[in-house]
Amino acid sequence: MAGGGGDNTAPGMAMEVEAQASPCPGPSPPPLSGSPTPSSDSGSNSVASSMRLGLRNSIQTNFGDDYVFQIASCQEISTLAVSLSTNALKFYSPATGQYLGECTGHIGTIHEISFSAPSSPHVVCSSSSDGTVRAWDTRCYKQISLLSGGASHEMFSFSFGGSSGNLLAAGSNSQVLLWDWRSSKQLACLEESHMDDVTQVRFAPNQQSRLISAAVDGLVCVFDTDGDIDEDNHLLSVMNVETSVAKVGFYGNMYQKLWCLTHIETLSTWDWNEGNRELNIEDARSLATDKWNLDHVDYFVDCHYSLPDDRLWAIGGTSAGTLGYFPVKNDPAGVIGSAEAILEGGHTGVIRTIYPAGSSHQNLGQNRGIFGWTGGEDGRLCCWRSEETAAANKSWISSMLVSRAQKRIRSSRHQPY
Repeated sequence: MAGGGGDNTAPGMAMEVEAQASPCPGPSPPPLSGSPTPSSDSGSNSVASSMRLGLRNSIQTNFGDDYVFQIASCQEISTLAVSLSTNALKFYSPATGQYLGECTGHIGTIHEISFSAPSSPHVVCSSSSDGTVRAWDTRCYKQISLLSGGASHEMFSFSFGGSSGNLLAAGSNSQVLLWDWRSSKQLACLEESHMDDVTQVRFAPNQQSRLISAAVDGLVCVFDTDGDIDEDNHLLSVMNVETSVAKVGFYGNMYQKLWCLTHIETLSTWDWNEGNRELNIEDARSLATDKWNLDHVDYFVDCHYSLPDDRLWAIGGTSAGTLGYFPVKNDPAGVIGSAEAILEGGHTGVIRTIYPAGSSHQNLGQNRGIFGWTGGEDGRLCCWRSEETAAANKSWISSMLVSRAQKRIRSSRHQPY
């Protein structure tokens, strides 16, 4: 249902965000029009040369204690989609934070959302613990498609790909399901490769017939999805991460590499074509903590890859709501580098999701002055600026329509628990 609720914000009404980004100590950081400038690994003092990002907008997505689970965006239609712990999807303007509407229908936790349906930029898809993958039309906020794996099968992840681009793969309870998106016909159920929940499925960007699946059983499988798919003939290789896999992603100039974050906060990198592990960083949180002088890094939200720079960052967070971009390097002397960008002052709790404004084909932060958006367990959706502009100093929370004069941004730092 579009419109209404506590998300409507009157134009021009602004409210001070109590905690804002503190200025970087020492010399002024360069503008984030490109990737973070590599900094020397000088231990905890390296924060002085990190880029501090200013808060542009902050939106309270509801009046209650709802979590923000994930953010997805489609630049073609200028829409930001947000999944909440209420099992709803809400939509906002990426630049202004204006509330646009919402979609409801899932009766279980929404695990993943994405604007990735073939030739349909206005369609956002979602997978849920209710056993469905649904498609929604953001022009009218209505459900237009539903694929079901059965009520007893949670849908943890999904991905579009295949040689035709019309295959939909979904990760479920120890199964990988595949449909023809055009006909909604189920083509395969791969149930012998994994022994536990399949948390991630991803088609390879440069080899669209190749499908990666990762699961709680610690296995990462590579499938060929051409032809009539079956495990005997289409399972190409298996990599053993040795612990439950939370998230994976492709990187490298030909996307031949795979990064892998686990549920115990370890990080590993792989050559997935060869099946070789290149890095195994079991103490990633401690290594990242040593690379800034802020709170302990408690978790990793995601990784980000920039193709122009051929650089990978692990994005670590604190329980107080600060994020850091830590470069990952294939160097035994220092696999985690000093934080090169810091997002501080927008959140008051654990951050669940970050969505960069630019794609991996762009330099980090190179998108009309916006660095990206974050959401978390405080129910807040924050937009971060990458350039110092006068207009970006106005911040507001949309659930409270009270104008206030802005105070000067004061230096503040989260205190450890």
